[in-house]
Amino acid sequence: MKDSLTTSLIVVIVGAIVTVVGMFFIPGDLGIGLTGFGAAHIFLGLLDMLRPSVRQAGTETPPQQENE
Repeated sequence: MKDSLTTSLIVVIVGAIVTVVGMFFIPGDLGIGLTGFGAAHIFLGLLDMLRPSVRQAGTETPPQQENE
């Protein structure tokens, strides 16, 4: 997998884990805060996957260096 896509996927997965922990295992305001924090990471990770630089990261070949 491409490095930038892998990073985005990790952010989404960690966000999902934090969201579930906040919703089901932590009571009160802290749980609500963790749920929002995790949901924000899911949203931002998905947005990061949609960036053109991330989607095209592995499709282009790097420029060749000139030997002198």
